[in-house]
Amino acid sequence: MEATQRATPADAPATVVEFARSYNERIVRQRHHQPLFRSAVIHAYERKCAVCRLPFTELLDAAHIKSDAEGGPAKVANGLALCKIHHGAFDANIIGISPDYVVQVRHSVLETFDGPTLQHAIKEMHGERLRQIPQSRSEKPDRDLLAERFETFRQAS
Repeated sequence: MEATQRATPADAPATVVEFARSYNERIVRQRHHQPLFRSAVIHAYERKCAVCRLPFTELLDAAHIKSDAEGGPAKVANGLALCKIHHGAFDANIIGISPDYVVQVRHSVLETFDGPTLQHAIKEMHGERLRQIPQSRSEKPDRDLLAERFETFRQAS
């Protein structure tokens, strides 16, 4: 590891608690459609997480089934309203959602024993159908996109 990448200098005393600040400026490609996409997805799911039905919009994201970077369409059928924990788990392939809207949990996660968050928020969702999906047929999760994404989940498991 380069010296500039260390959290603290190699010769720093163990009592150092404040880290040196440094910054980079970046040019970012901003997705102008993202707020509209989020709003439409959250509305279609009636402001509830598709997996657990958590009803707090402050804790909901509009997750892409197929990402923008992979050429996923900016339409509700390519989105899932997911709470922060299920969005993170979906993106990390800890959970997958099959084309028939069933949540699967990665085998290694099912074998992990930890506290109530893992048990209730993740492991107990294994084998459950999505608890919240849009009423409109055109807004339901696209089964072909889910199949493609589910295959990625299976390969990662």
